[in-house]
Amino acid sequence: MSKAETIRHEGIIESLGAEGCTVRILQASACSSCSARQLCRSSESKEKLVEVRGHYPTLHVGDCVTLVGSVRQGLRASVLAYVVPLIIMLVVLFLVTHHYGEKLGALAALLALALYYGVLFLLKDKLAGQFSFRIENN
Repeated sequence: MSKAETIRHEGIIESLGAEGCTVRILQASACSSCSARQLCRSSESKEKLVEVRGHYPTLHVGDCVTLVGSVRQGLRASVLAYVVPLIIMLVVLFLVTHHYGEKLGALAALLALALYYGVLFLLKDKLAGQFSFRIENN
């Protein structure tokens, strides 16, 4: 995988365990000049905690590392988090509104979103295997 196909985040090891580790990702200064900063959730906070699965015997708490993931994973995550729910909401809204009115259409669209995100929550462990970072030492 080339560098153009990867997402890289600098971070610091917060904790280590038998199953993996937690890495604190610091907000990059490039976020302030990014044209998508209003849409990007990473610009809303200074730091995020990321769980990384695997055994890392050479790492210690406080070590600086680079998290590496694929752009394809990022795009798939964006589709699952934003595009699919938007499509579900609009389809349900228009279908139910057409047959039963605006109030029920709006309620059905909200319930469909709640159901969708509930299913994603229930599948989080299965999805975590598909969306994972690997660690590179700095």
